[in-house]
Amino acid sequence: MTTTVAATELAEKFVDVGGIRTRYLEAGSGTRTVVLLHGSGPGVSAWANWRLTMPALARDYRVLAPEMVGYGASRGPADIRYGVATWLDHMIGFLDALDVPRASFVGNSMGGLITLHIAITQPQRIDRMVLMGAPGVGMRPTEGLAAVRNYEPSPENMRELLTTHFAYDPSIIGDDLVQARYEASIEGDAHEIYRMMFFDPRHSGNDLALEADAVRTITAPTLLVHGMHDKVIPVDVSWTMAGLIPDADLHVFARCGHWTQIERADEFSRLVAGFLGDPATEGES
Repeated sequence: MTTTVAATELAEKFVDVGGIRTRYLEAGSGTRTVVLLHGSGPGVSAWANWRLTMPALARDYRVLAPEMVGYGASRGPADIRYGVATWLDHMIGFLDALDVPRASFVGNSMGGLITLHIAITQPQRIDRMVLMGAPGVGMRPTEGLAAVRNYEPSPENMRELLTTHFAYDPSIIGDDLVQARYEASIEGDAHEIYRMMFFDPRHSGNDLALEADAVRTITAPTLLVHGMHDKVIPVDVSWTMAGLIPDADLHVFARCGHWTQIERADEFSRLVAGFLGDPATEGES
């Protein structure tokens, strides 16, 4: 199966990662690889998060957008325990399965948190990283995050979630997007797994904590991107992280909520492409 967006083919593929049948999108064929990690909202998928970003980056890079176990079409064994440690191991395993020793990362929300953990625990795997609306040091409970976690499936609830808590301008939320995210949120066992991640004590999906001292050890050049009006992850988290990561720049988008890559798609893609294409890293793999 392939999907064409802006004349760029996004190929849907599957790979076995330690027994986890993992779906991912791939585009481009550059010598350097960029890995895009999605967030944790209901109905999320690689396509939903990155369909507008991949074509721009695929001009110069091999772009991979995996779905972490429990999301999209990636499913693990019945006894899996969802949480940061599981998602971290899964993504490192994904890199190994595709023989990608080192890559640049773009992490959206929870995908940014997983990217941070890779940068802290396996810094040799990361060239550069972009953290977009990512939790980190200084994260606190928000009404938006509670709404995301407490979602109960219905088209009306999905519309309310997207228009009230995700987007600054609700007019960008069309019927097709609402329906697609709603249908994805109820496909198969998707909602059962989603509820387990955050409310079953056997799982630790709500563990968003990071220690400041660990963040200070990060060596990868970093770009933090945040919407000024993000109701899910407060913008001040990125301000705090920018002061802790030794080599970090911060870009804040005005009139933007939690969906920077969708609400400000063209500007976001140009910003990320420019950061990843810094001459200091040209030729690295």
